[in-house]
Amino acid sequence: MTDSPKKVKPKKVKPNKKDSQLLIRISSTEREQFIELCEELDTSAAREIRQFIRGFIKQHKPEN
Repeated sequence: MTDSPKKVKPKKVKPNKKDSQLLIRISSTEREQFIELCEELDTSAAREIRQFIRGFIKQHKPEN
C-alpha cells in the first residue's frame, strides 16, 4: 500500500471575521445581571455587545 497525499481543503475566509478582542472592566453585579438577562432573552452577551458596537459606529460615523 502506498501513502497518497491527503487533500487539504482551502480555508474559507469569512468577511468581517472576528479576529480581535475587547477587554472591559465592569462590576461583577452588572456582569451577572447582564448575563442573566441575555440568557432570559435567549441571546449571548457577546452578540448583544457586538450589535451595540455596530449600531454605535453607524450612528456616529461621519457621512462622506
